[in-house]
Amino acid sequence: MVAAEPYLEALSNDIGDTIFLTVRTGNDALCVARKIGTYPIQVLSINIGARRPLGVSSAGIAILTAMSPADARRIARENELRFGPYKVTLKDVEVQISAARRSGYFVRDVGLVRGTRSISAWIKGPAGAEAAITVSAIRARLGPRREIEVAESVVNSAASIQRALVRPSNGHRS
Repeated sequence: MVAAEPYLEALSNDIGDTIFLTVRTGNDALCVARKIGTYPIQVLSINIGARRPLGVSSAGIAILTAMSPADARRIARENELRFGPYKVTLKDVEVQISAARRSGYFVRDVGLVRGTRSISAWIKGPAGAEAAITVSAIRARLGPRREIEVAESVVNSAASIQRALVRPSNGHRS
């Protein structure tokens, strides 16, 4: 997703916290990019190349949210046996997808690392639900007021990447 690179960089510079780009690969979420922000305390919870079942991470919930309800439910059920090590249930995933559909983004109050929070927004491409952008930060950095500001920035960046994916660039897609 070369098309995402400038948007990830700009978002990281604007927010100051770590930004992740995660893509869908089958029933999994795969981290393909990470931009470290400028704030002195960074949350580096996921390495590039990390793969997790859709539904256990903030990005995974965002990607499921971008799918049709039937497809999201099917994938969550297929992944249910894989949720155990992450202390996630099928019901948790269903509730989180509903919350994300209502707000237009997903907030995980307890990130993959204790004491952190994350916000994710989905990216749809020509093939459907393709990716998500996530910002992860220490809890103190994502209080109620800043959560709204950061979520707006993440959603806007995701929309910009989505537009770049569907807009031909020099005759080919990134």
